[in-house]
Amino acid sequence: MSFVSVRPYIPGDDIRSIDWKITARTSVPHVRQFIAEREMTLLLVIDGSASLMFGSQEQQKRQYAAELGAVLAYSAIFNNDKVGLLIFTDRIEHYVPPAKGRKHILRLIRDLLTYEPTGTGTDLGGVLRMASRIVPKHSIVILLSDFLIPATNYESQMVMLGRQHDVSAIVLKDPLEEHIPAVGLLRVKDSETGTIRVVDTASTKWQHAFHEQRRQLEGDRQRVFTKGHVADVVLSQDEDYIPVIAQFFAQKASIRS
Repeated sequence: MSFVSVRPYIPGDDIRSIDWKITARTSVPHVRQFIAEREMTLLLVIDGSASLMFGSQEQQKRQYAAELGAVLAYSAIFNNDKVGLLIFTDRIEHYVPPAKGRKHILRLIRDLLTYEPTGTGTDLGGVLRMASRIVPKHSIVILLSDFLIPATNYESQMVMLGRQHDVSAIVLKDPLEEHIPAVGLLRVKDSETGTIRVVDTASTKWQHAFHEQRRQLEGDRQRVFTKGHVADVVLSQDEDYIPVIAQFFAQKASIRS
């Protein structure tokens, strides 16, 4: 809703729309008038870091993110909204300014499905800082990432972005990342740093440390989301995302109304 003007109160007006400052100044009840915004700006912020190249299902998390982004971009056609795209790693990889129209949406979908990032790390704080600058206030910002980084990387920027915009976070997960089977010694590589080490997955101590680290990341992430008024939904690659996404945005719409 966008503010238009103030007018004198008429019996039957919603008392929640009363402008108390003007009412106190004039001694006459006044209400604020709003109109529904018919055109919104949506910015899709997509994580392209190397951690999203993992996938135990039919596709990698990066491909999963691209598919979800394409679905969200295409849905904007029906609302006649402007849509922009921001792909990031440890740098800003690719930016398409918000625009509307079928040709523009098809260009976004093509970029989502074909763009190959050059960076491997994750600088979520940096991309959130940029997002705050490049879209008008009260825009819709949707983040797609696995958020497998310490919250200190993005906390202050996330809170600031949440104050300026309607922010949603789609947390991408792969089921194998949540429960690594105890198969003994494994040679593992950190996809973002390239560090290689051998771990004993059959070790109770290692399994406990692994799950504790995940719980810490998830707990800190949820704390930041709550602090920044960021709505979030977790999607795992082994589930049908359409009903989950539909329910998520339906709940958001009911809260706003």
